[in-house]
Amino acid sequence: MPPRKKAAAPKRSVLIIGSEAVPFAKTGGLADVLGALPAALARLGWMVTVALPRYRGIQDGTLVERLPVTVGGVTADVRFFEAPTADGARALLVDCPELYDRETLYGAGGVDYPDNPRRFAVLVRAALEFAARGGSGPTIVHAHDWQAGLAPVYLKTLYAAHPVIGGTPSVFTIHNLAYQGTCEADWLPRLDLPWNLFTIEQLEYWGRISFLKGGINNAEIITTVSRKYAGEIQTPEVGAGFDGILRRRSADLVGIPNGIDVEQWDPSRDPFLPAAFSAEDLGGKAASKREVLAQYGLPVTDATMRRPLVGMISRMIDQKGFDLIAAIADDLPRLEATFVVLGTGEARYQQLWTALAAAHPDRVGARIGFDEPLAHLIEGGADIFLMPSRFEPCGLNQMYSLRYGTVPVVRGVGGLDDTVRDYSPRSTRSTGFVFHEYTGAALLEALRRALALYGDQRRWRTLQLAGMRQDYSWDRSAREYVKMYERAIKMVAGG
Repeated sequence: MPPRKKAAAPKRSVLIIGSEAVPFAKTGGLADVLGALPAALARLGWMVTVALPRYRGIQDGTLVERLPVTVGGVTADVRFFEAPTADGARALLVDCPELYDRETLYGAGGVDYPDNPRRFAVLVRAALEFAARGGSGPTIVHAHDWQAGLAPVYLKTLYAAHPVIGGTPSVFTIHNLAYQGTCEADWLPRLDLPWNLFTIEQLEYWGRISFLKGGINNAEIITTVSRKYAGEIQTPEVGAGFDGILRRRSADLVGIPNGIDVEQWDPSRDPFLPAAFSAEDLGGKAASKREVLAQYGLPVTDATMRRPLVGMISRMIDQKGFDLIAAIADDLPRLEATFVVLGTGEARYQQLWTALAAAHPDRVGARIGFDEPLAHLIEGGADIFLMPSRFEPCGLNQMYSLRYGTVPVVRGVGGLDDTVRDYSPRSTRSTGFVFHEYTGAALLEALRRALALYGDQRRWRTLQLAGMRQDYSWDRSAREYVKMYERAIKMVAGG
């Protein structure tokens, strides 16, 4: 008698809940994460559903279910639309026009919608109810930012004894600590939450309640978007008032850097570059440098092609280190380098760069605004990329730069410190130049170190190639998230 085949283990599944995701709705980086991470998790063999509101203008999806969802005694007739996304993941679009059919996602005229607590409580409850309607729920729930902060809370309270999703572990990811989802305490009963959660160990925050705090205190694992930032947000300087709350959960707080879209950002096939190049053949990079100089109206000569080109693409605000640049503005044109900047922001910093460009038309080029093709061209054509941020939870441009053989000069904070290794002649793992003290002098010294090494083209090439060979894909990040999922599952199982 042939041996009986062993039954295949059930496929693991994750329900991701968030307020925006590419290509459906976007106001910031959260949407990019929830657009890319599900596909990367699916490539690792997980069944992935990402739930978000079906905002005004979203036409995607096929109607698959209609359920009444009651929150605080108010029932909404919710429709669920399913839309396939990349690599077998799917989006679950929660349709409730009275809550989501609005001009903008979160507020109007710079003021949050007053019913945002209900809007995002319904999102979470609808996603959980949909997941619970079958015979088996998700293996894990992954909630993102304050809008999904009640998911871990509901799993520990309202759904704790549910026959399908009771005991489901959760992971909570903080993308932007500045937005904490606070509202008056009288929302508790309107969210079906008991008053015993109005404590400092739970949701209470300075006499109000905070969805963000609820997510932090009830998830099995908390993650944020870089390893260094995970430590920084536990300090008063960066913690935005949540440092003590996060220190209390420090054993379960992990930093996982975001990935980048390696299809869109690939110098070997980037349609915005005049010539392709790669780590195996850097020859085409010079064509991009020539084109950057030309587009900025800078001289295109043998001398300017030999001179290092320093690029910067950024919002022109203090957080991005523009006050440091202002402090050394007089020194920049005296360096043996050419500078180009692209971005918008505070008027004083826009004026700083336009004045530098007007005074030094052979050394400085400034473009106020944003231009996606030009951003790709700068990443491709610059020799050095400048990111002197005051703080930077993750950062993307330093990873684009490394992939394009453009050596980053960064301040050692947040994701910049995670992804750029400071140059040392004794190390083969160096990928850029890192400074730590937040002063113009420290920035200038790091920039001078980079310009000095540029004169040694053999060592410079080694530095470029080390950066180009790093893996900053979403596949790498997804593997780290799966480790956290497995850890959370063991925590609930008592392992």
